Amino acid sequence: MTHLVDSHVGQKIRQRRWMVGMTQQQLAEAVGIKFQQIQKYETGMNRVSASRLWDISRALGVSASYFFEGLSEGQDDSGVEDQVLQQKETLELLRSYYAIPEGQRRRFLHLAQSLGDVSAAS
Repeated sequence: MTHLVDSHVGQKIRQRRWMVGMTQQQLAEAVGIKFQQIQKYETGMNRVSASRLWDISRALGVSASYFFEGLSEGQDDSGVEDQVLQQKETLELLRSYYAIPEGQRRRFLHLAQSLGDVSAAS
């Protein structure tokens, strides 16, 4: 049985890896391990040691604390937000969104917000 923290850290590794457009194999090579180990980290099957998390954070361009963001005591791991963030489509959308120049990105965000405002359409 996986521990909530191991699962959370694994999800954050996967999300960040997708955001930077890196494969499991590329991350594994950057860290000096086999890609199967990255798979186990991302699923929470294996715990990530502090030194390995440090290496992963450097390879992904974030601080080690990044992997604990959003984790709170007593957190329920079945939240809808977590499930949405785990989907490949969501990560692809986020990566594409941040590839848009900032000015256009803001306009796109406003457009998306207005399209998603159901109360305004009624």
